Amino acid sequence: MKNLLGIALILLLISCHQEKKLPKIAIAGLAIESSTFSPARSTAESFKARTGPAVFDYYPFLADSSQNRARAHWFPTLRGHAIPGGMVTRDAYDSLVKITLEMLKENLPYDGLFFDIHGAMSVEGLDDPEGDFIRKVRAIIGTETLISTSMDLHGNVSRTLAEHTDLITCYRMAPHEDAMESKQRAVENLLDRLESGKGKPAYKAWIPVPILLPGEKTSTRIEPGKSLYAQVDPQTQKEGVIDAAIWIGYAWADEPRNHAVVMVTGDDENQVKESAEYLAKSFWEVRNEFEFVAPVAYLDESLEMALTSDQKPFVISDMGDNPTAGGAGDVTWTLNELLKRPEFQSESGPELIYASIPGPELIQKAKNAPIGEEISGKVGAMVDDRFAPPIELKGKLLALKEGDTDAKTEAVVQVGSLKVIVTEQRKPYHQEHDFTDLGLNPRETDILVVKIGYLVPELYELRGDWIMALTPGGVDQDLERLGYQRIQRPMFPLDPDMADPDLSVRWIKASND
Repeated sequence: MKNLLGIALILLLISCHQEKKLPKIAIAGLAIESSTFSPARSTAESFKARTGPAVFDYYPFLADSSQNRARAHWFPTLRGHAIPGGMVTRDAYDSLVKITLEMLKENLPYDGLFFDIHGAMSVEGLDDPEGDFIRKVRAIIGTETLISTSMDLHGNVSRTLAEHTDLITCYRMAPHEDAMESKQRAVENLLDRLESGKGKPAYKAWIPVPILLPGEKTSTRIEPGKSLYAQVDPQTQKEGVIDAAIWIGYAWADEPRNHAVVMVTGDDENQVKESAEYLAKSFWEVRNEFEFVAPVAYLDESLEMALTSDQKPFVISDMGDNPTAGGAGDVTWTLNELLKRPEFQSESGPELIYASIPGPELIQKAKNAPIGEEISGKVGAMVDDRFAPPIELKGKLLALKEGDTDAKTEAVVQVGSLKVIVTEQRKPYHQEHDFTDLGLNPRETDILVVKIGYLVPELYELRGDWIMALTPGGVDQDLERLGYQRIQRPMFPLDPDMADPDLSVRWIKASND
């Protein structure tokens, strides 16, 4: 009996010892793309922030039963992810950061922190919000804690952000089908460095590349983006390199940090330098080859193509007000043009589904009307009325649905052969069920107009044909029309004849140096 008790005690001691050895890792982050060219503003509510254990729901690779969950003691603080929009109000930013910092104080010290951000957040009165955020985090957790940062490739990496993070990576696909894979890579890089005792990388290479292009020209579905990003992973397989990344940057904010960047981290100076300069020069060499991922035309030409096409549905991207790039989502210019077209005046005309336009006034009327009744109310231009005023939309109520996470309430109103989706709050329409839930069949419609840029996978797969329309809005794809004042110049393609830039490595000091 004594022997059994002794063995049990030893096992308990071993278990406790192993338990103490697990690293303590915090989780924090705010993610949004926000256009400084849009009059819209994003609030704290926009981020739908989760705190504490609810943060784990973002990450399947940190589920209760996952191997990674068992590799550390995790302390999730606040993580918020907003639909892209206008600049974040200063009050919203300050309040979310304050909650994060207060939660971080509760379980100090930490061995590591997973910093999950987008990288294109613009905040009133701040030029570099992510840099400001991570600097404030460092002031709480100290400089010894290992920070691993995960980002969208359309984010911006300022020198401040590069200095305060230790490990950093970003997506390698656009559309971002590898988003979760990239976040998992950031976490596993962090765990590996803590478990091995290697800690902070010996070298961080940062190279600013003076290119500013929209995502619709840099998709990894087509060349040269496809081949450029295919060169990233092989660099990470080299001995002495931890990770490598190329950021396209975010084109719809007028801030000094907005430009492309290459970063490589590792322990071998020569390999890190070689990889970073190789990727930066590869990017610069193909700068003139980037073209829109689909044919592009102004709206009138796009509609003519759609009306004469036998490929259904013919998808038109209403790009200038794309809410998933930072547009207000309520610009009425395109819808106004559609309502003028004679082809759509009769119910027997070609069916066109328009997704979507916010109209809380019309939604209130729809809630009190039976399906099939004619209703009317103002829609759109409550936030961005620079290009067209609000529309008094009058038509037959085809459907009403309440309880959507983003839209809250949705209605389908038929005007002639147009079927307009009206929402209580703005919402991007990306999945087929977004339409079928409203009794619409996007596969069988003649024309599908969506406020989007390049098509997300589901829309891409169901398209018959597709064109991206150059329409006005806060994320206008015609960059020359935006009127940049504060980005660093010269910048390609705004300055097409600029001299070749210095693409040599800038070594970034360690966060504890």
